[in-house]
Amino acid sequence: MLGDEDEEGDSQEDSEEGEGDSEGDDDESEESEDEEWGGIDEPAIPGADVQESENTDSFVSAGAYVPPHLRKQATDLPLPEVDLKLKRQLKGLLNRMSEQNIASILDSTEEVYRNNRRHDVTSTITDLIIDGVASHSSLLDSFVVLHAAFVASLHKLIGIEFAAYFVQTVVALYEKHYSEVQVPVDSDPSDQEETHGKECSNLMVLLSELYNFQVISATLIYDLIRGLLNGDLTEFNVELLLKITRNSGHQLRQDDPSALKDIIQIVQSKVTALDSTISSRTKFMIETLSNLKNNKSKRNIAQNQGGEAVERMKKLLSGIGKKRHVLAHEPLRVTLDDLHAAETKGKWWLVGAAWAGDPLVEKATVNASSAKDPPAENALLVLAKKQGMNTEIRRSIFVVLMSSEDYVDACERLSQLNLTEVQQREIVRVLLHCCGNEKAYNPYYALVCQHLCRISHSYRITVQFCLWDFLRGLGENNVGGAEVIKNAKDDSVAFDVPTMSKSRWKNVARAYGWWIAKDSVSLSILKPLDFTVLKPTTRGFMHDLLLEVFINSQLSTPVLVITSIDFSALTTDRRSLEEIFIKAAKLENLAMGLVYFMTESFRKVGGDDEFVKFVKRAQSIARDTLRTGLDVIPAL
Repeated sequence: MLGDEDEEGDSQEDSEEGEGDSEGDDDESEESEDEEWGGIDEPAIPGADVQESENTDSFVSAGAYVPPHLRKQATDLPLPEVDLKLKRQLKGLLNRMSEQNIASILDSTEEVYRNNRRHDVTSTITDLIIDGVASHSSLLDSFVVLHAAFVASLHKLIGIEFAAYFVQTVVALYEKHYSEVQVPVDSDPSDQEETHGKECSNLMVLLSELYNFQVISATLIYDLIRGLLNGDLTEFNVELLLKITRNSGHQLRQDDPSALKDIIQIVQSKVTALDSTISSRTKFMIETLSNLKNNKSKRNIAQNQGGEAVERMKKLLSGIGKKRHVLAHEPLRVTLDDLHAAETKGKWWLVGAAWAGDPLVEKATVNASSAKDPPAENALLVLAKKQGMNTEIRRSIFVVLMSSEDYVDACERLSQLNLTEVQQREIVRVLLHCCGNEKAYNPYYALVCQHLCRISHSYRITVQFCLWDFLRGLGENNVGGAEVIKNAKDDSVAFDVPTMSKSRWKNVARAYGWWIAKDSVSLSILKPLDFTVLKPTTRGFMHDLLLEVFINSQLSTPVLVITSIDFSALTTDRRSLEEIFIKAAKLENLAMGLVYFMTESFRKVGGDDEFVKFVKRAQSIARDTLRTGLDVIPAL
């Protein structure tokens, strides 16, 4: 045991005073070891030190075990030489640390961990870093970033217990300094403005950088922000909020945009409640939060050299897992309440830690409270079941789509579901289902899918297969190939809808017309169709789809009702139509089929109104493009 080795080291130092004393100390070391384990009762050995025996009796009883990191306090026999040597060694490493040599400093720190008790090293590193960061002066952001990256590296290499101890200590010290700031200080006001609260401010920067390096999750940061908004919106609270938003604002928006929205609402309500004029700093903070919510600010705006240092350190951290064995892969998902209740309920985030709470009772309490005040999501879940969402993934996607403010917010919240590539296919299926079930066409679903297709090519493939499933639902049983047709009954877009209503296929036709016109997918997705033997419903679907392609190729935003378009002012942009249909000309059968279908489908279109004139011009350009492509492309 490491504690016993330390005691033997002391006895060896005392042996320099005399040979007789050395024998007594060695015997005494063996006796204290037997007493510590409590399994052997040996007779007293003559020559043992009476004073140390009294100290030992004061904390060790027969059979009692004292953890190694508590033995020094219990025995009242500190080892200043060992502690000072460890502190000097680690302080020297931290003083020499820079971006260029941080890898070698990590190697040396791991060696220190192997040669000393882990708790001693962890507590010493924590004290040294906090003492350096929580100073009375303003620090360069690059200095805090470097030490935060060092902590994040040890979190990966040493394990979660290091990060847990470090974060709990930092948060406790931050709250201590923050409470001191709230108490007026009897000193020179000018000195107070320069130094008062700098420890708290520097620790908040450290916590935000730990969040940037994925040591802690967004939950703890949002808890700290809510703590700042509980009281009055003072200048000091505004300064801390600005530091968080500047350092970690974009990451917070990406991880939990709904929580950020709640925070902004709280700030705005507090500002509205203020009778006096708000300061310019508060106005700047509100403007920063609004820009962050609307994604109008650049990523590194208002940052100094700390922003570039964060990116360099992230590259270092990403390379650690490739070269070394990583013990911690996820950030600590603890809340502020968890840290406060660590001494009473236990540290549930550590493996093997005691837990004093009753999770079943707590869960029952939460369920009882939610039953009294059911959230809006419960109603959406009931609606999802009525809509045939028969899996948890589909229901979650449905709730996100129905509760989002706009298509950008919906895409961000869908990304927070952390779905696998296979599960992401369900997003397109649910989108088509909801789009088809609307009584009137809603372009919201088309915009969501368009944004997703820009992000990943896999969504384009899913849109293609979903169209083939839909066409089979219209009666085109030969669409999709032998293997696809064989498995067509599984996970169909129609969600077991027995009949296909006219409004349903018209809505889906408008959605696919927008996606083809905006290059989310190409006309090549129609290649399995045989245009000469289409079912009547499929002919109506394809007529509406091509009509939507013509119209949307000339528009920048989707429209709710076609009759609202002023076709007299709508000029036919030949180039945009040619870019859409020239891609279909690469497939000879598809190009010939489209030429045949447009000739037959739009032959009966007649009249002198502007809409008919536009359709005639558009389909003429499309047919000419396909015919030209058939003559040119095979010769290339």
